[in-house]
Amino acid sequence: MLQIKYLAGYPEPLLQQVAALLDSGQLGSWLARRYPDRHDIQTDRALYDYVSELRQRYLKNTAALARVQYDNTLHPVKGTLGSNAFVSRVQGGKLKRKNEIRIATLFRDTPPQLLRMIVVHELAHLKVKEHDKAFYQLCNHMEPHYHQLEFDLRLWLLAREQGDGASG
Repeated sequence: MLQIKYLAGYPEPLLQQVAALLDSGQLGSWLARRYPDRHDIQTDRALYDYVSELRQRYLKNTAALARVQYDNTLHPVKGTLGSNAFVSRVQGGKLKRKNEIRIATLFRDTPPQLLRMIVVHELAHLKVKEHDKAFYQLCNHMEPHYHQLEFDLRLWLLAREQGDGASG
């Protein structure tokens, strides 16, 4: 069975198609045709506003986010594209829990659809901690093409590592 980084568990025929694109050096240009635009959410403030808008639209009953930012310590090689932190702090006589979302800095250069997929994933963790059926149902509720975008993000990471400038 063919092994391609980021694509463990995908069906063999699909892996063969990806391998052919990788071997021919066409993966980046294929992705560039599929996703020609790049998002303009470059600052932590803009990212906070973007994430807060999605949270308000789909997860009104969840607590507000204390912090949302790009983080250059997160990297896909280590298996982390984004993270959720639930920080507890003592305020007076009460214990306050604050939610924080961090997105890997390399996603400043992605197509808007792929950034949305990452944000949706992290927002879903506000309600469902585990990657189970309920989690993915919530992701699909917020982004109907979630699974396709997750796959395409994996392809984008492969093209980026291949050094294909067309991928972003």
